[in-house]
Amino acid sequence: MQLRTGLTLALSVFTLAGCSHLAISNGSLDYKHTTTLEPLKYPEGALVRPATPLYPAPLVEPLALQNAPNYSNERGNRFVMPRPNAAQINNPVVAQSESAGRPQLVTDGNQNPLLKIDGNSATIWQYTLATLSSLNHTIVGQSKNGYEATIKLDNQLYVLRLTSVGPSHTLALFNADNSFANREKAAELLTQIYQNWPA
Repeated sequence: MQLRTGLTLALSVFTLAGCSHLAISNGSLDYKHTTTLEPLKYPEGALVRPATPLYPAPLVEPLALQNAPNYSNERGNRFVMPRPNAAQINNPVVAQSESAGRPQLVTDGNQNPLLKIDGNSATIWQYTLATLSSLNHTIVGQSKNGYEATIKLDNQLYVLRLTSVGPSHTLALFNADNSFANREKAAELLTQIYQNWPA
């Protein structure tokens, strides 16, 4: 009877303690020991489309790996999310600046050219319209609800639209049917705006 009670008690303690306290690895740190694999090889004569990776793995410098933060538990056998920093209560609220930063030429995931600008939306839009005017581009119309203007380039109508995500904004060129404009045409216009930005 005592043996049965002792065994039951030991199994209960073992179960309640959980695997995380027993130094059992769950494979959550296996990513640190990965290796680069060769590209997939197809049989000779097979009709296949050329495959290019949609999201190729970036090359990471060894120095960056050495200085990377360590997200493992005390025993080094499991991944552990870092705890968030305590909120600071008496932080002064920073008012949004009325200025616009210097634009940056970037591309989205589909290689469509964009102009990224930080700052106040209204100021950025005023600078955009002023730049279009200085470039002698014809503004056919403007939206009353948002930051977009219909412009005429080479006898074709395009829509220049400013979209916002927090304090960051992107300027993009669209066709009249809301699809992205030709990349060369969009890159040409956005480069002109970038080079003649008044700020």
